[in-house]
Amino acid sequence: MSRPVVFDLDGVLVDSEPVWEEVRRAYVAAHGGTWLPETQSRLMGMSTSEWAAYLAELGVRRSPDEIAAGVVGLMAERYRHGVPLMPGAKEAVARLAEHRPLGLASSSPRALIDVVLDATGLGAFFSATVSTEEVAYGKPAPDGYLEAARRLGADPRGCVAVEDSSNGLRSAAAAGMRVIAVPHPRYPPAPDALELAAAVVPALGDLTPVLVDRLA
Repeated sequence: MSRPVVFDLDGVLVDSEPVWEEVRRAYVAAHGGTWLPETQSRLMGMSTSEWAAYLAELGVRRSPDEIAAGVVGLMAERYRHGVPLMPGAKEAVARLAEHRPLGLASSSPRALIDVVLDATGLGAFFSATVSTEEVAYGKPAPDGYLEAARRLGADPRGCVAVEDSSNGLRSAAAAGMRVIAVPHPRYPPAPDALELAAAVVPALGDLTPVLVDRLA
């Protein structure tokens, strides 16, 4: 077996960052808060409890628990009308799953991870999935990736991660993984975060077993 690969979900396999931004922007505006220019970039990679607390700090007139429940409910409703997969997502996952175990380390809540994996059929390819709700700290802390490696029964230093965001790249690198960056065109990572990547590819079609094995 080749080295395990641990995927991020939002922005790598699912083009959900624009949906998250739209839903959270509308929720903040509807409940008395103020969306700041840096809000979206700060939110990317936060766990549910972290981003709910952050939105409360923006002046939203709800408790963090109410914010989380409200936003996640709106996201689930959007996904029920279709999950916006990134181009080549299914093919990339199936291609890598042929000869290696796959994991998932996502900042999405467990409820949304399960909805996405069930609706798209991607769940069958993953041996272990982690929501940062299930660990102490969200990205950029390494907790989610470390837990994914533990559930795979693998040394994180022997794993390859696939990420798109600044916080995600920092998280996987801090876990000791070799990281392949697939930057989202609308939300590119910061240059210092991108420097942590062992390889950068423009699209999932360029994510191949040969590339992964070359990082060994």
